[in-house]
Amino acid sequence: MIAKLTDAERATALAALPAWTHEPQRDAITRDFKFADFSEAFGFMTRVSLLAHAADHHPEWSNVYNRVTILLTTHDADGLSQRDVDMATAIDALL
Repeated sequence: MIAKLTDAERATALAALPAWTHEPQRDAITRDFKFADFSEAFGFMTRVSLLAHAADHHPEWSNVYNRVTILLTTHDADGLSQRDVDMATAIDALL
């Protein structure tokens, strides 16, 4: 089983991911992205999907035209895990 982050680990992780917002109700992190147009947003989603597939860790997300919202949480851990932190860091590196 994947370990859920402790309160101290979560605080450290969130400090390193300032663009992400903690959603305490789900113990998840979210981030909204805005691009020039649909094609750019879809291209970003494609790059994220390749990361997610390689990591076997898939985001919850939505897309409306040029906007993408991503939510990361580890269902097997019932909250945030290091896998979410690693995925958020990898997503941020795409920008």
